[in-house]
Amino acid sequence: DSWEEYTVFHHRFKEWMNVHGYDTDKNYSEKEMNALVKKSPYHKATSNDVDWLSKVKMQGAVQKWVDHSISVTINLPNDVSEKMVGDLYMEAWKAGCKGVTVYRDGSRSGVLVSNEEKPDELVPFPTKRPKTLKAEVVRFHNNKEKWIAFVGTIKGKPYEIFTGLADDEDGIFLPRTVESGHIIKSRLEDGSSRYDFQFTNKRGYKTTIEGLSHKFNPEFWNYAKLISSTLRHGMPIEKVVELINTLQLDSESINTWKNGVNRALKRYIADGTEVDKGTCENCQSTELIYQEGCLTCKSCGSSKCG
Repeated sequence: DSWEEYTVFHHRFKEWMNVHGYDTDKNYSEKEMNALVKKSPYHKATSNDVDWLSKVKMQGAVQKWVDHSISVTINLPNDVSEKMVGDLYMEAWKAGCKGVTVYRDGSRSGVLVSNEEKPDELVPFPTKRPKTLKAEVVRFHNNKEKWIAFVGTIKGKPYEIFTGLADDEDGIFLPRTVESGHIIKSRLEDGSSRYDFQFTNKRGYKTTIEGLSHKFNPEFWNYAKLISSTLRHGMPIEKVVELINTLQLDSESINTWKNGVNRALKRYIADGTEVDKGTCENCQSTELIYQEGCLTCKSCGSSKCG
């Protein structure tokens, strides 16, 4: 990584420089900048070098007609003396100030920060699946094919997933306006389980698609059960996605399905979640995060979805 610093002037300070013949495009050294500011009307006007005592006295003068809630914040350099801090509080008291806050540079560092490293914690889920789960419908395209995913959730977090080609020969017909519903688990006479998707149509009637597990490729269903098991035990979503990426699958169709599952789950990864492994294809940086389900580079801003 490389960094380059630029001097940025306040527009009014820039006007003053132009009026007095100073070059605003010149790359001034810190010493030159300090000398320039000293000549300008902005000298002793920034938070670190303003006349702090005069600032407190000014508050005492202007607060007369303010009934309540008036305060002044004084930002001091790190090397300020204890005597100066004490003098400021005494002056504020003498001026009758209703409130005053004093910060020394660096005094707020580490506030509410813990150095204790905590291991990744699993999200607690019910050990027994509820009969009915809220579900979200995720549609996407993979290699020009239409795919659909039914994601059962608990408290907004994925609990199970059913994914496959939409509108296949067995007939998954779902209006495009349907974005959510419920996945209902039923126990059949032979002891096996069946999962149905139920939604409310535009007329307000409940419509049920029976046997989600039988609507898709059986091979997809077997892998989906494995992935759903990791979700049910609370594995972080980003870790589940990493696990799916490492699956060594033979056929092209199952690899396409794998990509589809990843796309469906990535939308549930919290924005800002850091990626453990990977590099940006654009700038080779390793500072990658998830943003709206897409991998985003913090260094160059490039984003990759899917």
